[in-house]
Amino acid sequence: MSSSDKAARDVAEHLLTVSIVTFQPDMEILRRTLESLVAALTGFEHNLVKVFVIQNSDSNAVPLAVARILANYHFEIITGHGNIGFGAAHNLILPKTGRFHLILNPDIEMDPAALINAIHFMSNNRECGLVTPKAHWPDGQRQYLCKNYPALFDLLLRGFAPALLKQIFAKRLDRYEMRTETADSDFWDPPIVSGCFMFFDGDILRRLNGFDPSYFLYFEDFDLSLRTSQITRIVYVPKVKVIHAGGHAAKKGMKHIRLFAKSARTFYRRHGLRLV
Repeated sequence: MSSSDKAARDVAEHLLTVSIVTFQPDMEILRRTLESLVAALTGFEHNLVKVFVIQNSDSNAVPLAVARILANYHFEIITGHGNIGFGAAHNLILPKTGRFHLILNPDIEMDPAALINAIHFMSNNRECGLVTPKAHWPDGQRQYLCKNYPALFDLLLRGFAPALLKQIFAKRLDRYEMRTETADSDFWDPPIVSGCFMFFDGDILRRLNGFDPSYFLYFEDFDLSLRTSQITRIVYVPKVKVIHAGGHAAKKGMKHIRLFAKSARTFYRRHGLRLV
């Protein structure tokens, strides 16, 4: 059997695949992510699911945790490629994605019904190729994963402005974060959704060739969202619930701020700059 035939067979066999990219992860947070994934997989036939953990940094702790927590599931750990970036790492397993594929951050805790609800929605709405969830911060506050197309002013305001200035422009930020639209009902066609939890029709993701690897970190999800909407529809589904502990690029130091700025330049060059 040729390698292409084997890859096609693997895709056909898996109802659901999941990819998680790690880079120097907080092991306690990763443990909660993996345990929530196992809880959300309850009821799935184990041979129809495969989880890929792609290590962008070497760690003996990650394979040990994966092997222990995902012991009853098919999993594959991919390592040795170095820190190639978020999107490029997810793309390593693109030919192996199943009928449905979940791009999952290592700082997400899923509701036990999240995956069942995502599959049910997409199976009954074939025009939908990407589902985005309802999210909360660990402290219970809502987190808004859907966005309108970002004006540069919105990015600077949201990421770097002091609290008083954010309060003055609260209505503008609410519009950018689509707070009214993404409440407790399904909402179709948000322009941009977060890469922390992207539940794809596997065929759609393969047609898109996954993430654009020229984004090392940040904005790769903005880019993929816009390209996705060109060939299918994106839906915010509040029955798919997660807790997300990540974000806050501006609070992670100058390295992350520089990466954010570099990716923003790439994004605006390709999709068009909007200042305000």
